Amino acid sequence: MVESNIPLIPSDNVIQSILAARVDDYRLSVGMAVGITDVGSRRLVSHGYGDGAARHAIDGDTIFDIGSVTKLFTLLLLSEMVCRGEVCLDDPVADHLPPGVRIPERDGRRITLVDLATHTSGLPRRMPKFVPADPLNPYAEYTAERVYDFLSSYELPRGIGDLMLYSNLGMGLLGHALALRAGLDYETLILSRLCRPLGMNSTMIALPPELRCRFAAGHDESLDPVPSWDLGVLPGMGALRSSASDLLIFLEALGDDNSPLAPAVNLFMAPREPVGGHRGSLGGLIWSFVGYSLVTHGGQTGGYRSYVGYIPEWRRGVVALSNSGVGPVGDLAGHLLDARKALVEHRREIEVDSSLLERYVGSYELRPEIILSVTQEADRLFVQATGQTRLRLFAETERRYFIKWVDAQITFEPGADGRAVSLVLHQNNRDQNAPRIA
Repeated sequence: MVESNIPLIPSDNVIQSILAARVDDYRLSVGMAVGITDVGSRRLVSHGYGDGAARHAIDGDTIFDIGSVTKLFTLLLLSEMVCRGEVCLDDPVADHLPPGVRIPERDGRRITLVDLATHTSGLPRRMPKFVPADPLNPYAEYTAERVYDFLSSYELPRGIGDLMLYSNLGMGLLGHALALRAGLDYETLILSRLCRPLGMNSTMIALPPELRCRFAAGHDESLDPVPSWDLGVLPGMGALRSSASDLLIFLEALGDDNSPLAPAVNLFMAPREPVGGHRGSLGGLIWSFVGYSLVTHGGQTGGYRSYVGYIPEWRRGVVALSNSGVGPVGDLAGHLLDARKALVEHRREIEVDSSLLERYVGSYELRPEIILSVTQEADRLFVQATGQTRLRLFAETERRYFIKWVDAQITFEPGADGRAVSLVLHQNNRDQNAPRIA
């Protein structure tokens, strides 16, 4: 029986206005698509374009990179292979890798498939100290040889199973091991075991020409086009592409006892022993709220954002996709799932004359070990902290600027000649002064 106090989903007109504001007013994306399934009834709302030239309007069949939402497919694949008897959750991952590949151990315990699935293996988020040749494609050089070499020398900093620590590397390794066990490449395995049985015909990695024309180009924070990521030998951590329509099929399968994947879904959704205070599952975290639980995962690459969420008790799911790496979608999807959850407020950028930007160029000492370097390229201003990535600053006023990648703002303090003598970094509810240095 459906609860009478379940909040209503906003109308299509309201959703359309939210998307239009984020795309047109706040310039957070070039195009966005939203899909909703509610007790079997579907809705699709979209706004914007697949490219900056406004040649292809976004719709429910537009294909996006979905980044880490791919992990849900990897986890459901694990469940499916367990149900077939091909693997066991407690199998050491080393048993499904080539002979001679060493996987780190600790305290006599070996990393298992379920440790990788629940992010409790102790492996890091990515291979530390690995510097990609192309920062815009950071995982392309993750070859089997490099991954195996890293694993053979890595020392786990904590016990296996002690702590949930999100690991792209671990999830990618899980997908890699499953593919080796099945004797198929990861994409073929996903298509044959999951997508085709569910009727998901727009979900894959390598798009054929008939689907390539529906693929939205990715964009950075300035809405300049950027290439899609290549996930190398670890596609299971984030290589899939899909559409809002296809992802609704996936979410509906999570609540369908008659789905061809029902046994695998039941294992995928089954609660596991709590880790770190959260109720775990093979689907990542199942967050508990008053009156319902939420199965959720987000994804982000250099040019895309994605989010899927499903409330089993309400049979309600939401997909949100953006073809910008900074186009936020998680708060929107959360609001559509439960309208009591607030939307994030966004800042509106203005144009500032490039001659004014010149006054802010320089180095500012936040702390002796952290220097903020402010640079200018034409009409764009950038900031880079010591040892970190350079980020673009967007003008909110002539003196106050904001960053789209993170929730941080900078206010420049001018001297008598108008040239900045210091800046104030506003981040994490703190205001930190940084004087200009020579």
